[in-house]
Amino acid sequence: MTLFPEVCAAFTGSSILGRAQQKKLAEIHYHNIRDYSGDKHNRVDDYSYGGGPGMIIRPEPVYACFEAICNECGYRPKMFFMSPQGKTFSQIKAFELSKLDGFAILCGHYEGIDQRVIEKIVDEEISIGDFVLTGGELAAMVVTDATVRLIDGVLSEPECYLGESHVNGLLEYPQYTRPEVWRDMSVPEILISGHHENIQKWRRQKSLETTLNKRPDILNEKVPKPGK
Repeated sequence: MTLFPEVCAAFTGSSILGRAQQKKLAEIHYHNIRDYSGDKHNRVDDYSYGGGPGMIIRPEPVYACFEAICNECGYRPKMFFMSPQGKTFSQIKAFELSKLDGFAILCGHYEGIDQRVIEKIVDEEISIGDFVLTGGELAAMVVTDATVRLIDGVLSEPECYLGESHVNGLLEYPQYTRPEVWRDMSVPEILISGHHENIQKWRRQKSLETTLNKRPDILNEKVPKPGK
């Protein structure tokens, strides 16, 4: 739910998200709140009660848009609102969302959205960090990207993401490719040894070292395995 569906469509129509939709593994729909304005000029904002800078998105267009989504789905999807006041998004949350049959995201803009419609339809507020964006579209795309890639079949196999950062409380180990020597810097010998058990031990050790050095605060985080 957005005032700028073209921004979202441009991002989600390419790369992994685009292929996921082509394969029918995910469906992403864009709903323009302006289509439900009830105003011949498609205005959805108005001045703030109590004064202050900026304009506020009126509640009725947002509510009407959400009703249309519920009718289209045939059920009431869980509604998330992208907001700097929400809980910080994480890999754990992405796994949780990837197991839902579907969900909706409300993107704010201008100075905000009338609090009454937030209380009426929003189940949970999500933030991608302690900062403020011009609108919720970029944040919604972050959530969409992180979630869709975890849906079964979107990536070639679960191992593609099980070794990534923030899975099982660790950051990812260093990665290397050809050439073997680049600007006098060599690939670690263990990785070209062909000894898979030792390679796995090395990667585990490097993940631990990287996490301890960069993000010791996340060591106790655990992400559910696929299917759980």
